[in-house]
Formats: sequence, C-alpha cells, structure tokens
Amino acid sequence: MSPTGHGTAAAAAAPAAPIEAGHAALVGALTPEWARLELLAACLLASRRGDDPPQAALDDLARRQQEVTALRGRGTWDPVTGPGLDAGDLDVLATALCPAVSPRAAALFATIVPNSADGTATVALVQELFALTADELAPLVARLRPGSALAGRSLISPPPDSDPRRPVRPAPGVLDAILGSPDSVAAPPGSIRSPGGVTFDDLIVSPGIEARLREFVTVVRNHHRLAEWGARPIGGPLALFAGPSGVGKSLAARAVAAELGWPLFRVDLSLLVDKYIGETEKNFTLLFDAAHGRRLVLHFEEAESLFGKRGEIREARDRYANLEVSHLLSRIEVHEGPCILSTNLRRNLDTAFLRRFQTVVEFQRPDRRTREKLWRRLLPGTAHLAGDVDQAELAAVELTGGEIHNAAVTACLLAAGDPPKVDAAVIAVAVWRELGKDGRPLHPRDLGPLAAHLPRDVRRADTEAVAIQDAPMEARVA
Repeated sequence: MSPTGHGTAAAAAAPAAPIEAGHAALVGALTPEWARLELLAACLLASRRGDDPPQAALDDLARRQQEVTALRGRGTWDPVTGPGLDAGDLDVLATALCPAVSPRAAALFATIVPNSADGTATVALVQELFALTADELAPLVARLRPGSALAGRSLISPPPDSDPRRPVRPAPGVLDAILGSPDSVAAPPGSIRSPGGVTFDDLIVSPGIEARLREFVTVVRNHHRLAEWGARPIGGPLALFAGPSGVGKSLAARAVAAELGWPLFRVDLSLLVDKYIGETEKNFTLLFDAAHGRRLVLHFEEAESLFGKRGEIREARDRYANLEVSHLLSRIEVHEGPCILSTNLRRNLDTAFLRRFQTVVEFQRPDRRTREKLWRRLLPGTAHLAGDVDQAELAAVELTGGEIHNAAVTACLLAAGDPPKVDAAVIAVAVWRELGKDGRPLHPRDLGPLAAHLPRDVRRADTEAVAIQDAPMEARVA
C-alpha cells in the first residue's frame, strides 16, 4: 500500500515479539512513522506543483521506510493495536493519527486537503499519499468499514459513507494511548474499566494460588510465540477463578492485569444480555470485535449465569437460550486476548467449556493463619489501634477476605475518641454485623473469643429482635 511496495511482504511476515507491556508512550518510538508521512506529504505537494521531489527527500524517504518496516516488525504498535494488523491497516491508522502528533504534517495535510483547517486526513488523502490506483480504492474503503480490523478493534471511527472526501479519524482513546495516557482508552462496548492499584503484594493467598496466577501471566506473555513455534493457534488465553464469594477472585484479576501492565475491563452483563432474540449475540459480537487482539484483559464475573449448561429444549425460548450459549462459546474460543472468568458455582458451567481453559485457579476460604494476615493488613496501624486488640483472637472467627475487609472498614468508621481508637469492642460489633448480613440468627459463640468484647446492649437488642421476628403474628401485634 505504499510507493515502496512494502505492504505484501510486511503483511505476510510473522510478527516479532512485542515490546514489553507498559511502554504506551509511543510518540518517540513512532517518530519514523510521522517523519515518513511528512516526507510523503511534501513529495505530494511538489508533484502537484509539477516539480520532481528533491533527491535528498527521496533518499530520506527510503531510509524512513526501512525504519518503519523495522519498528513494525518489533511490534512497536502492539500495545495500542494488538498484533496481526497488516501494513495497509497501519498506514491508514498512522495517517489518521499523524496530524495530532506532528504539527508539520497537520500543516501539510491542510494544504493538500481543501477546506481542512486542522489537517484532518481523508480517504482521498490516504489514496494520494500512498499512490493507490483507482482499482486499489475499494480495498482502502473496505479497511474503514465497521467490520474491518481497524474499526472492529476500535482504532478508527468509520466514515459514514464511502465518499473519498470523508475524514479518517482515530477512535476515542487511541490518541491518549499513543500519547502515554492508556487509562483513557475507551472501554469495549458492554464493559467497565476496573480500578488499578492492586499488585501481587496486595494479595494474601496461599503460595499455590499465587503460583497459578503467575503462571497465567506467563502464559499470556508467551501466547504470541505459538505462531513462531509452529504450534496450533488457540484463543485466549482463558483462566477460570472459582471459589466462594469474598475469597479474592476479583482482586486477583486486578493483580494479574497490573502485572501484565494492561487495563482490566469488567464485562457488565446488564449491558449485553437482551430479552430480544438475537440481540445478545449481536452485543457480544461487538464486545469481542472491539477487544480482539488488544492489550487488555476481559473479566467475566458470575460466569455461570452466562456460560451455563445448555438445557433440554422444552419450548422455543430454550432453543434460543442454547444458541446464545453456543455463540458465546464459539466467540470466546477464537477471541485473541486474555479473558478471566470468575464463578461461585463452578459445577454450573458448561462442561464443554471447561476444557478450553489454560489455567484454573480454585480459591478457598482463608485458613486461620491467612485470616490473621488479613486482619493485620486491613486494620490501621498501632497508633490508631487499642491495646486490647489481638489479631490472633480475631482470626479465630471464620470469615472470608471480603468479610474481613468489610468488618475492618466498619470498625474504623465506628471508632470513637479524639483521636479515635479502634478497640476490641468496636471490632466485635463490626464482625457481629458482618455475620448477621445473611439474616441467620446469631449466637455469641459465633464470635469465638471476640464474644467477650461484644457490648451487652448490642447482644440484647439483636436477641430481642430475633425473638420478635420468630414469634407468631398474634404475639407481634400484641
């Protein structure tokens, strides 16, 4: 797609290993791209005036072309685009981005393109810059359509029609990623960005679980090498985080994404699942198309509700429900990018889907030693902690990590004094409230050693409330 004829060769070559994650500030690394486009625009202007471009400019253009081919072979674009785009796609994307990062290119583009004050690229400009013939215009327009690789990965905003005068613009968030603000990258349709700031040091899990999580990170980083080694390509990689609620599955997903240096996007099923037949599949197609090949992690919570077992067909709706599951299984199997599925009910997942995971991590409720580590991590320091607080005593109560976090936060908020002190009584109340969230009747023995610190008025009030709730209706009215 260029006057130097590099497009076919670059597209056919297997991509080299991408640069390490976290190098999203690419303006400097992509300098040859912008310089090449500036030279192409200058040569085009000279040609329009009827002049031959200076030989020095042509020599410089040939040198820049070699640099562009080399940097693309190193995968310099991959942190933003993902692997697999051919040279023609990258030519279009670079032209769309160039005016925003190169003032000289913007001025040249504005001179070439009529009625373009800001130098925005157009389809016709791309055609002229890369000396495309009339027969090559249709393939160029196809690269800009909604179903193309560029539009499907949310890299460009497709023009509304095929008019060559229409602008070619980068999609929202792409320029931010190029300029070094990857947090501004737009979320794929139907997903919400999860907060960062969590590392493996923040996880308090068994060594076995941490080892499996680190294995998955290694699998993701080496996934692109399958093609180099001649192995059969697979989708994903996929990981399943299974275990009861509150054991750290979501926190682990955030830590994995942080270790990779990639953003984590939680798939919001309420934005994707639709009551109308066929709409759910369409919504998930948009999600996977936008995320395909990008350096991001998709996180599906409550996966059993989405990838559940296909049931017996009793009515028409059952048939379509099974089709939805089959469609999702097929899409996630070919999706190029890491996905993490978390579930509280592993047994409810479709068995045909379980074999597709590269990594399965089974999270367990924390043992006493882990609970003590959690309390020490989540309670404030000794300056705000009363002397009667014994973390080993707190660990005797069987809580999950999520429940310990909630209780620790509640205890801090209930603490009184100037300055406030978190004492054993406040923690006992917080744990008592956390245990009572499921609505079951409580007994002080549920607190173990903490029962001695539970204020009598709290215990009495809750006991009376339970007695009234369990009494017959006539007694309640009386």
